[in-house]
Amino acid sequence: MIVQTTETDFVLIRQPDHARLAARLMAAWQDGGLPANPRRETILASTAAHDDGWIEEDAAPIVSADSRPVDFITAELAVKQRVWPRVVGSLARDHPYAAALVAQHALTVYVDHQGKPEWQAFFAGMADLRKATLARCDDATAAAIDQDYRFLRMGDILSLIFCGGWRQPYEHDGHFIRRDDDMLTVTPDPFAGQIIDITVEARRIPRQPYRSDAELSAAYAAATIEWLRGTAAGRS
Repeated sequence: MIVQTTETDFVLIRQPDHARLAARLMAAWQDGGLPANPRRETILASTAAHDDGWIEEDAAPIVSADSRPVDFITAELAVKQRVWPRVVGSLARDHPYAAALVAQHALTVYVDHQGKPEWQAFFAGMADLRKATLARCDDATAAAIDQDYRFLRMGDILSLIFCGGWRQPYEHDGHFIRRDDDMLTVTPDPFAGQIIDITVEARRIPRQPYRSDAELSAAYAAATIEWLRGTAAGRS
């Protein structure tokens, strides 16, 4: 779950909804040869599906020690480590290259934990899954994974900045990204002048202490679905 905190509310966005937004943003991306990339559809599909391992977790939100909703950053170690084999295994059955891209993502986003003993089994397992799924791809496709993964990573970052309400400017892979109000801007312009409409599903619950997972789940289930809206555009 992604959790925005306002003065009066918690705004909750499911991880898979964030991932679908990431794919929509990258569908408009014109830089780096993505439009002509022969693997473009698989790249976009993997971007859209990369957080499907969180479906079960987001369906049952949990409360932190300080009585707030737990988000994907503060989730327990066991949660963070079980969502990735779940989604990679699901994709691997029919879409090995998409599975390899998501395995690459899991290895990348947790790279700061690579030397910690409690993460060793996770990294070994994800590296094995990446290797096994790439072995089912042709040589040219397997060799392109580092280049192709850059697009999944960029989509993830763009969507997280919008969905998380992050206001701190961010630089990644030669692009400067910021969110001002409901406008996401990327410099230099990767959208060839397009203005992209952003919509993502969210639920708003009162900002108050929640005494149990059940109390939080009840508030979440009772919340009306709303749509966070904005735009994304490039600047020269």
